[in-house]
Amino acid sequence: MKIAYLCDISPLNTNLYSGGNARIYRALQRQAGEVTIIGNSWGLAEPVRRLMHMLPERINLRLRWRLHLVLGRIISLRLRRELIKGDYDVLFCAYSFQSLAGLGSVPGVVSAFTTDATPTIFKNSVIGKIYGSGWSLSRYFDPWITKKEQQVLADTDLLFIPSEWLRSGIKSTFEIDRETICVIPWGANVFGVEPPEFPNPLRADAPVELLFVGRNWFAKGGQLALDALRALEARGHAARLTILGCTPRGIKNSDTVKVIPQLDKSNDADLAAFEDLFRKAHFLINPSMESYGFAFCEASAYGLPSLALRAGGIPIRDGVNGHALPVGSTGEDFAAVISEYLANPQAHEKLRESSRKEYDERLNWDTWGKAVAIQLRRAVDAQR
Repeated sequence: MKIAYLCDISPLNTNLYSGGNARIYRALQRQAGEVTIIGNSWGLAEPVRRLMHMLPERINLRLRWRLHLVLGRIISLRLRRELIKGDYDVLFCAYSFQSLAGLGSVPGVVSAFTTDATPTIFKNSVIGKIYGSGWSLSRYFDPWITKKEQQVLADTDLLFIPSEWLRSGIKSTFEIDRETICVIPWGANVFGVEPPEFPNPLRADAPVELLFVGRNWFAKGGQLALDALRALEARGHAARLTILGCTPRGIKNSDTVKVIPQLDKSNDADLAAFEDLFRKAHFLINPSMESYGFAFCEASAYGLPSLALRAGGIPIRDGVNGHALPVGSTGEDFAAVISEYLANPQAHEKLRESSRKEYDERLNWDTWGKAVAIQLRRAVDAQR
C-alpha cells in the first residue's frame, strides 16, 4: 500500500506528541507499506501560516489549529492535489483532526485517523474540567469547533482510537458509532526490552519502591504519589519514592524521596539508569489526568504494575497490568492497594508477569501496526 502520512507536526520530530507521532509513523512503515510524509504547507494560505508562526508561542499554540479549521477548504485544495498526483491508497492522519478539515472524500483513497482525544471530548471530560481553558474567548467558538470535529470524523473512513473511553466519547458527543471505529491500544515508546527478571521482589520486610515519571508534577498527579508514600509510612511500611523527569518545588532528596530531573534515553548510561529504575521499582504511581499515557505502556514492558486514576483512556486493565482507582481517590486509597500486595507478595509477582504479557500482546507498536494494516488493506481492497 502507498500511504500518505499527515500531521501538523512532522513525525521526524520525536519529541512532540510525547513521541507518539513518530512511533505511529514508524509502525506503519514496518507493518503497513510505503509511507510518505505529506508536507505542512497551507497552499494558497501559506503566507498566513508563516505570519502566525511569527507570533509568540503561547498565542501560536492556541491559534494555529483553530485558524486551520477556518481556512480548511483553501488548505485542503493542495492536499487533494497531492493525494491524486501521488496515486496513494491511504491517507493516514495522526492527532491533528484539523488537517482533514474541508477535505471530504478523495476518490480511490481510504482516509484514516488516529488520536487519543478530540478538543471537545477532552474539554468536556473530567480532565478538561480540571485544566480549564487558558483562552477566555474559546467558549464562543466551542459549538463551531464541535461541528467541525463531527464533520471530520464522519467523513473519515477508518478511525483508529486507543481506548474505549474515546469510543464512548465519540458516540455520546458526536452520535457516531460504527464498525469502522477500531479500538487498538497504542504502544510503549521503548523497543527491544528483554523479558524482566525482577531483581527486587516485593517483601513486607523491605522498602516499597515507588516510581513517578513525568515532566509535569501537577498533571501527572505527583502530589498524590507523594501522599501515597506518606500514607504507607503512616501504616508502618517502609517506602521510597523516585521522581523522574521533573524537579517539584519544595521537594528535596531525602532518605525516602529521590529526585532525578532528567534522563536522556539516547545516552547509553542514562538509558541503563532508566531501565534500572523500571526493573527495580515495585509500582509506577502516576495518578495523572491525561487522555492516554505512554508511561503505563512502558511500565508494562518492564513488568512494572501501574497505579493511576481512572481518568481518560489510560491503558490499564485492573488486575492485569495494575490498578486504576476512581477519580477523587486519596493517597491513603493507593496505600491500601499497595498494602494488599505487601500482605500477598505472590500476587504482586503474578501482577508483574501479567503486566509484561500485556505489553507483549497488546501494548507494543508492532501489534498496533499489524492490526491497523489489516483494516487498511481490507478497506483498500473494498474500494478496488
